[in-house]
Amino acid sequence: MQSIYAMRQSQSQDLDKELKFLQNSADEMRHLYLLILSLFIELHSLATHQHKVAQKKYLATTEERTVHQKFSENLLLLAIVHNTLLQEAIADARINHWEIHEEYVRTIYKNIVESELYKKYNKQKSSFEADKSFLMTIFEEIIAPDETMYEYIEDYNLTWVDDYPIVNTYISRLFREVLPTSPDKYFVPSLYKDEEEKDFLTGLLKKAVLNDSKWEDEIITRMTGWEKDRVAVIDSILLKMAVCEMLSFPSIPVKVTLNEYLELAKEYSTTKSSAFINGVMKNVHKELEEKQQIKKIGRGLL
Repeated sequence: MQSIYAMRQSQSQDLDKELKFLQNSADEMRHLYLLILSLFIELHSLATHQHKVAQKKYLATTEERTVHQKFSENLLLLAIVHNTLLQEAIADARINHWEIHEEYVRTIYKNIVESELYKKYNKQKSSFEADKSFLMTIFEEIIAPDETMYEYIEDYNLTWVDDYPIVNTYISRLFREVLPTSPDKYFVPSLYKDEEEKDFLTGLLKKAVLNDSKWEDEIITRMTGWEKDRVAVIDSILLKMAVCEMLSFPSIPVKVTLNEYLELAKEYSTTKSSAFINGVMKNVHKELEEKQQIKKIGRGLL
């Protein structure tokens, strides 16, 4: 959607350039994932260091000597820290942001150890489930919503702004479903589920752009009571993409297509866009079904 919008606004016909940008943007999503996982590694390193410093303090209280130990011994955190495949992936992606901007690590760590969540956790008996629950909770309630973290990501890479909630949701699910026996590769997932998914990324952009006039013809006659020039640019793009997906990708169910584009309209367009797009797409779908133009196979039949 953003690629088509960029081409339309700049009146560019350079599809190859936009395809390359789209692919790079997708790759950057994986880098964002690795960046967040590397933050946990840096938090553990800081906790370990702080614990060692506290042990050397001559007049340190019992609390000062133990407050950092619980965090550094978190079993899920240790599984992440000692994950060889994850370390290699982070090194290959050259993710060294936190070494340069350690103030973010220190601020987030301070927020964690001073929180009520940590005080409660520090009194609990250690177990993998308890440690997992704690790590997931501080991620969802302290790290992910942190404004300085969001500002850093926004400043570093603009494409990460849209990716951030998606990656955060994915990490939360990983934490929720991880087991003590999960292999190293669990935390080093592939960016794409399979080749079909990878091809879909660039295929949708190609087919949407190269057949723009065809998709416009499909929707223009179904916009009852609306003139073409009155339709928001984003709405027009989303409608064309939805029709393109419906007709050109037989493995994607129509229901999935409709739901996805309604969500995109809610997120990126006007308050009335989702209702407008829903109405137009229902008309398009009905007429295409009657003409038997929609061909679905496999999971697309669901």
